[in-house]
Amino acid sequence: MTRGPLHGGAERRRAYRRGHIAEWLAAVALMAKGYRIVARRFRTRAGEVDLIARKGDLVALVEVKARASEQAAIDAVTGTAARRIAAAGDIWLSRQRDAARLSVRRDIIAVLPRRWPRHFPDAF
Repeated sequence: MTRGPLHGGAERRRAYRRGHIAEWLAAVALMAKGYRIVARRFRTRAGEVDLIARKGDLVALVEVKARASEQAAIDAVTGTAARRIAAAGDIWLSRQRDAARLSVRRDIIAVLPRRWPRHFPDAF
């Protein structure tokens, strides 16, 4: 079955909206755990970080994945994606005045259908 040019655009817009909703839910879940969201969709030429959250001197670079299962969310973060997230996080960190005292962690938040988001600290 072939799809028309408008069909693919509608799917792309739905996926984009789903991603925004998943990031919002992930941010709410992190704030409930005492984190402060300091950046959303931080983009550089090196890559993008969905959420950057801070709790004291801990900075979490968070990749948000909306998937049907926790395992699918974890598996969706490839080695290439992990390197790009780390590179973008390094750029963000280099712009912080207190960078020397901060600890950085790379987390995944799995947003599953009809469930509270699941946080996987230090996932990659």
